[in-house]
Order: sequence, then C-alpha cells, then structure tokens
Amino acid sequence: MSKFKIWLDASRPKTLWAAIAPVILGSALAAADNSFYWPAAFIALIGAVLIQIGTNFANDYFDFLKGADAGPRLGPTRATQAKQVTPAQMRLAFILVFALAILIGIYLVWRGGWPVVVIGLASIFFGILYTATPYALAYLGIADLFVLIFFGPIAVGGTYYVQTLTITLQVLIAGLAPGFISMAILVVNNLRDIENDRKAGKMTLAVRLGKRFTQIEYIFCLLLACLIPAGLIIFYEAPLAILAVFLILPAGFNSIKIVFQPGEGKILNNVLAGTGKLLLFYCLLFSLALTFSG
Repeated sequence: MSKFKIWLDASRPKTLWAAIAPVILGSALAAADNSFYWPAAFIALIGAVLIQIGTNFANDYFDFLKGADAGPRLGPTRATQAKQVTPAQMRLAFILVFALAILIGIYLVWRGGWPVVVIGLASIFFGILYTATPYALAYLGIADLFVLIFFGPIAVGGTYYVQTLTITLQVLIAGLAPGFISMAILVVNNLRDIENDRKAGKMTLAVRLGKRFTQIEYIFCLLLACLIPAGLIIFYEAPLAILAVFLILPAGFNSIKIVFQPGEGKILNNVLAGTGKLLLFYCLLFSLALTFSG
C-alpha cells in the first residue's frame, strides 16, 4: 500500500460525515436566519474534519497501546496494530492534525471569542480522552453520550454561532438530530466489535448492556432523529418542509433489518458506512427544506 492510502484509511473517511453533516445543518440554520457567513462556515467545516481525523488517529494509537485491537478484526484495519505505521508516527500524526485544527481555528476565535476556545479545546480534549488514560470514555461505556453532544448540539450550535454570533435553544434542539445519528454510527461499531471488546476489557455500552440493548439503541437513535423536526414544528413553528427528513426511513429500515440479523459480523461495516450516508442525507434534506421554505 502507498503511504497516502495508509494514512487515508487511518483517517477512517467513512466516519467523516459525522463531522461534515452538522456543519451543513448549522450553516443552513444560519442562512434561514439571514446570517450565513461563508468564511466562518468554511473554516468551521475544515476544523471539524481535522478534529475528527485527529481523534481517529488518537484512537488508533491509544487502542494499540491498550491492546484493544489485538487479534482478528471485523472492522477496518488499524494502521498501528497492522504495523503499517509506527506508534511514534501515529502519535506525531494526531498531534500535528490537532495543532493544525487549532491554527486554523484562530480565525474563528477572533470572530467568536471565548465560546469558540471552549468548544475547540473541549472537542480536542474529549477526542483524545475517548481512548486515552484509564478514564477513557470508550472503555467506561459513556462514549455514546459524548458523541450525541459533540456531534450534535455543539457541532451544529458552534457552526451557527460563528456565523450569527448568537445561539438559540431551537438551534441546539435541531442539533440533537445529527447527534443521534452519529450516535447510531458508534452503536453499529460497538455492536460489531462487542465480543472483541469484551475480551480486550473495553467496556463499551454494548458490552455492558448486551447485544439486544444495542440493537434497540440503534432504532432509538434513528427514530428520535426523525421525531425532532416534528417537535420543532409543534413548539417552534418550523416549516413543515423539514419533515422531508422522513425520506431516510426506507434506507434506515434496511439498516435496522441487518442490525437484527444473527451473526452480523463484517456485514455491519456496510451498515456503519450506510448510517454515515444516512446522516449526510438527513442533514441535506433538512437544510434544503429550510432553504426553500425561506
């Protein structure tokens, strides 16, 4: 494999929709309030992707140190465990990517002030803490909650804020939708790896509460994401057009069917990628509905 392909795979491109989609939605919400500001939106997008890549590199590194990736893998190859890169190279990679995210984020700090500093540093801190230290979120079974918050209200609200310099409860509630679908991506990942994680002592929520709970959690995440627009319509008089997000349901039903199949194994890799596309499709539908309802 070429070095470029190794690093591209290590960045886990199929997971990057979780960083991109909330920025799209946050920008559409800003545009709906006549406050879309493309420089801030663009920098927010690049920063979000860099933080996601840095987190993926950090996870690769710290999971290797903990031995969580030892043995046969059902998921994509981990570069450090597969000896495609050295631990020192992976450590340097995530440090450099996070440093680049901070560097380009200076513009957003200049525009938005201390709230941007808090959001950016917290995102990087918890991205590392996801698998680092004895208190790693993924190993304690609380990562699902942090994914919901950081890929949901914080990502959408932060994107909205750096453009409008304000924030509203309605925006944060709307942000829960991509947060729940991002959480569904993690749920599929943990369901696929439940046996390997149990052997490695990685006590994800799936390991702690079992396969059946994890399967139901996946349905719960997709269902709540679709119900949030209905709540926005009822309580905030949002345009009816945002119910277009229900168009993701046919693909969602197919993913749910696979999640409940016995012996899912590697087929869940397809569901993981498919759920990432559901997230993007959802945010595009939501954003287009807002745009054409204005």
